[in-house]
Amino acid sequence: MSTFILAFSLFAGVILIMAVGYIMQRKRISGSCGGLDALGIEKACDCEKPCAKKRARLRNERRLNVQIIED
Repeated sequence: MSTFILAFSLFAGVILIMAVGYIMQRKRISGSCGGLDALGIEKACDCEKPCAKKRARLRNERRLNVQIIED
């Protein structure tokens, strides 16, 4: 039982440290090679116009970015 508690504590600690690091840096999570963001690609699909759900999310992100800049 102590092995389980030790392993669980270790994993929880690593996840907590990663979460704090993400919150402090405020940038996208990316793989070791940088992913699509490193190539300057905004979207992963080949659509000329994103679907309604994606457009709504992008509008929301732009609105939040404007609020952050204004504050």
